[in-house]
Amino acid sequence: MKIWTEQLSHQRWLHGEALRLLDFGRGAVPSTRGAGWLDDDGAVEPERGIFTWITARTAHVYALGHLLGIPGSGPIATRAIAALRTALHDDEHGGWFASIAADGTPDTTKSAYAHAFVVLAASTGTVAQIDGASELLADALEVLDTRFWEPTAGMNADEWDRTWTTLDPYRGVNANMHSVEALLAAGDATGDPRWHERAGVIADTVAGWASENDWRIPEHFDSAWVPQPELNRDRPDDPFKPYGATVGHGLEWSRLLLQVDAALPDRAPGTLGAAAVALYDRAVRDGWAVDGAPGFVYTTDWAGAPVVRTRMHWVAAEAIGAAAALFRSTGDPRYASDYARWWDYTGEHLIDLGRGSWHHELDESNVPSAKVWPGKPDIYHAFQATLLPLLPLAPGLAIAVRDSLGDTTGA
Repeated sequence: MKIWTEQLSHQRWLHGEALRLLDFGRGAVPSTRGAGWLDDDGAVEPERGIFTWITARTAHVYALGHLLGIPGSGPIATRAIAALRTALHDDEHGGWFASIAADGTPDTTKSAYAHAFVVLAASTGTVAQIDGASELLADALEVLDTRFWEPTAGMNADEWDRTWTTLDPYRGVNANMHSVEALLAAGDATGDPRWHERAGVIADTVAGWASENDWRIPEHFDSAWVPQPELNRDRPDDPFKPYGATVGHGLEWSRLLLQVDAALPDRAPGTLGAAAVALYDRAVRDGWAVDGAPGFVYTTDWAGAPVVRTRMHWVAAEAIGAAAALFRSTGDPRYASDYARWWDYTGEHLIDLGRGSWHHELDESNVPSAKVWPGKPDIYHAFQATLLPLLPLAPGLAIAVRDSLGDTTGA
């Protein structure tokens, strides 16, 4: 039987699902104030305010939509980029607010997580020639470089106060994971190899930590980059800093390591390939259907036992991307089988054909839930899952779509 990614019918289905997701999120950016948090039907929930990370992810997605030639995508990306240059930008001290409340009050925290997504949005917007994106990219890269980068550690710090006076002692891997994604995109958009190289430094660091921890990634650290494995044991389902090993991050890092290798051709071939395989295998063994029902659990303890059994949509999306990347890299048919299995699960349990997009969260019985992620805040993870299987490991999504390096037309 032909593997799915080689079948024209599956390629067409992926394109159709991408269009369906873009339709769901069309109302996310009603103005240049920024992108709102979407409810189960795709309507903005104004009481939640505006988040920089959602606005940036929306700019990235609709800039890709514009590159795909999907009418209406360009104006959405343009409004989101404008919001990142104005309403969400701290004109006094530089950088970006974390969010703006419904009453207009900014959360003045300066987080590496949000700033990484600004770099991603600006990079994709630059490739898509969205107004203001190239200026935004230059600004965002300077801030990420001068305010967050800790060269001794080979990682980014996590959070500053508004005036860049007080640096929070917490250090985390999540923001660095998205920094790798953003830096790969920035290297593509600017042609400057140092951003790809920096992504490689971060990837090497995290892969080293994982290899010393039975391929369960330590997520939380103190200011000296000493692991804090018991952090948030009392709040294990935290949406950004959960206790224990995060199964979805093992899958996401697996793909990213392969993309870093592909973006740095002067390295020895396959430098991070073995780590990518090990991370994927560990995440699947620990996370998939370990409690009697299909789906990936959210987190495990450090011995691999489930802690939070909730099924997050983004984990399935990252499993799809990782399996596709590993099959492309290795040709091993087991990854093609996994790829079909993850999509079958997604099609049966996550894709919401009635109300749109994907259910963002399911309980341990695969019933829609809203304990951690109420509503359907944005389409970033699901949308990328429809593109990654069709495109090479390098260059990244924006350049690959622009230059038609994969079958993203559904023709």
